[in-house]
Amino acid sequence: MSTIQPQVEYVAHTRLGEKGQLTIPKLYRDELGLATGDPVAVLRIGEGLILIPDQNRFRILCESIASVFERRRLAVADVLDTLPSARQRVFSRRYPELSGPPRRRTRRSKSR
Repeated sequence: MSTIQPQVEYVAHTRLGEKGQLTIPKLYRDELGLATGDPVAVLRIGEGLILIPDQNRFRILCESIASVFERRRLAVADVLDTLPSARQRVFSRRYPELSGPPRRRTRRSKSR
């Protein structure tokens, strides 16, 4: 089992190969249990990239979420439409001093 400490550390400089390949130093491959052909997730954050060894639990989580969407016949747009109000609820709970009084919904009258 690995004894990796949760930390941020500068690892090494490497050069991008002709086909876009990077070499991860052997010390870090060994510590992370990475072998040739192992999948690695690549995340883009602003102008940077983060490499994360693909872990089965994330794949299982994604498959589980996808199956819920399928069973409930939810479209991605349906879920995305709920995000603004969900973000506001989380923000209000987390930062009540910044969120101000709750907004009241107003009903619009139908014009004839």
